[in-house]
Formats: sequence, C-alpha cells, structure tokens
Amino acid sequence: MKTGLFSNAWLLALALTLGGCASPGGSIYVPAGDASRDVEEAPEPPRAERGSDTTRTERKSEQPAEPASEPEPDQERRTRSPSYQESGDQLSPAAQSLINKADTYLAQGDAAAAVTQLERAQRIAPRSADVYFKLSEAYVAMDQLGSAEQFTLKGLSLAGSDARLQRAGWLLLADIRRARGNVAGADQAEERAGAL
Repeated sequence: MKTGLFSNAWLLALALTLGGCASPGGSIYVPAGDASRDVEEAPEPPRAERGSDTTRTERKSEQPAEPASEPEPDQERRTRSPSYQESGDQLSPAAQSLINKADTYLAQGDAAAAVTQLERAQRIAPRSADVYFKLSEAYVAMDQLGSAEQFTLKGLSLAGSDARLQRAGWLLLADIRRARGNVAGADQAEERAGAL
C-alpha cells in the first residue's frame, strides 16, 4: 500500500512540474520575420534629401588639424598626464602610526599582526609606496615570497621619481627574488638600484 502511495505522489509531482513548464499559448519560440504576430515595426529613420542644403557633420577624426600653439608652461603642467607618478603620496599621521605599530610587531616576530596593521594603513594611504614596501617585508617574514614580490612591484610603481624609495624598492625586490631562486631577476633588480 505504501509503495502505491509513493508512486502516486511521485507521478503527481511529475505531472505538476511538467504542467508548470508548459506555456499557455503553445511554443514560446517566435521565429524572426513571423508575420502572424501583431508586432509594430519601428518607423523608418529620417533621411536627408540629396538636393538639400544640409551640411554634413564631420567626425572628430575627419576634421582638419588645428595649428598647434605653444601652451604656457603652467597650463602644460596642468594638462599633461604623466605616465608615472612624480612622487609617492605623503603618509598621514594615522598611517605612519600604523606603520610604526607594524614595525613593533615585526620586531616581536608577529608578522600576521603586522600585516593587519599595514592593511589598515593601506586603506588610509593607498598610493603610498612606503606602505607597500612594509607589507612586502611582513610577507617575507611570513615566508610568502610571491605576495612579497607583488607588493614590492606595486610599491615601485608608486615610488615615482623619488630615488630613495626606488632604490630601497629595487634592493628589496632583489632580496626577494634571490630568496625565491630567481638569481637573474635579482641581478636585474640590483642593476636598477645601482643605476639610481
């Protein structure tokens, strides 16, 4: 008796599922160009007459180039976009305080706590190379050399034209690459540091 009840319940569930999937009007697929549907067609776009005096709008790429005038030095400085940052962002007192706490944790051997402090500093000063270099040092202490290398490269991209920061970053990168077994990469990083 129980098996008959379960099979009837199963058949009822199957019938309800299939019935719910069916659409009331038959197939929901409407082939393109089916004229049997009452679909309003889009109106024809307006066209310019061939003999009219309407002027043709030129695209920016088709317009003749204007003669270049000499920009003022102050204006040139404002309008050009540098390919790199001129210098790293200055650290706020809050970010500097967090870096100091992280240094204390690193000295005590607690690299995970240092990373936590440095991630907070990163949220405060996301464009500061110092924060990324310190994060890199903390990841080296945790023996996560891949992450350390990536944070060093990010710090180098933010160091801009600050030779002190760039030199420190390249030397840090050389140490990390050497620890990872990438001697050629370490030598290249040291050459870059020596060129500064």
